[in-house]
Amino acid sequence: MRFERISSAGSLVTFFMIVLARPCETTQPAAVKFTEEPGKVTVTIGKEHVAAYVYGDSAIGRPYFSNVRAPGGIQVTRNHPPIEGKDPTDHATMHPGIWMAFGDLSGGDYWRNKSKVVHDGFAQSPTGGSGKGVFAVRNGYAANGGEAANCRETCRFTFSVRPFGFLLLWDSTFSSDQTDFYFGDQEEMGLGVRVATAITEKAGGMIRNADGLQGAKRVWGKSSAWCDYSGTIGGQHVGITVMCDPANFRPSWFHARDYGLLVANPFGRKAFGQGDESKVYVKRDQAFRLRYGILLHSSAQQPTPDLKAAFADFLELLAK
Repeated sequence: MRFERISSAGSLVTFFMIVLARPCETTQPAAVKFTEEPGKVTVTIGKEHVAAYVYGDSAIGRPYFSNVRAPGGIQVTRNHPPIEGKDPTDHATMHPGIWMAFGDLSGGDYWRNKSKVVHDGFAQSPTGGSGKGVFAVRNGYAANGGEAANCRETCRFTFSVRPFGFLLLWDSTFSSDQTDFYFGDQEEMGLGVRVATAITEKAGGMIRNADGLQGAKRVWGKSSAWCDYSGTIGGQHVGITVMCDPANFRPSWFHARDYGLLVANPFGRKAFGQGDESKVYVKRDQAFRLRYGILLHSSAQQPTPDLKAAFADFLELLAK
């Protein structure tokens, strides 16, 4: 469209007409990037290092995410390995950051590293992009230190830049074409996080769940749609929220501790005083799926994001 200048006032009108005719500029979300190294994949969002996915650690016989950071670069998981004098050093090889593990999977103890999870390659190569990145791995659960597998797992990890922070969608499917297998009944089962020492409840941080309960003693053993562990570091309010997919076979009870541990556990029915001992059996050639969201959040303006809205956003992503 052509506009002619007829006066200074006309020029001004013409200027505004041109500006309004231009398409609105939108800000592109930060790019998610993966870098493959021997035994690990590093995760970067924008210019910020966010985490390392480690699958080749000789001291820890299962994969995990270590030294995980929220937006702004503040680390929200405990240093791995723990730093003497700065961090408590308990459970150093059991609580490396964010992980999924089982104290009893057909008798194998993968939580305490007595049995080994073997990385069997990538089901989907690490692929980054604007606001989102994905990779998937294949894992074999070796039985009691042997070579035969209790079962196999395909695990898909999706990192997304969301309005409430960085969201890690953890999607695991377990199966076996050889034998039936089962998940036992313990506290030490499921998706776990070990938060940064500075935001533990002992250091002044807070644990709260979707039902309004606060504190490790009140949250422990209760099922909830989500549970948040957060506190203040360097003037920023930061934290981790573990969100449960309502389509999981059972709601998750939360194993919460004031020293920084938070575990979403759908298996420990007796362990949490919620009923009789439970063994969850999976038949040969059947698939067993678990999905969780892990929100990494930070804010200088408000104590926490709107976690109810963040959970609704998580559910929308699951439905896509």
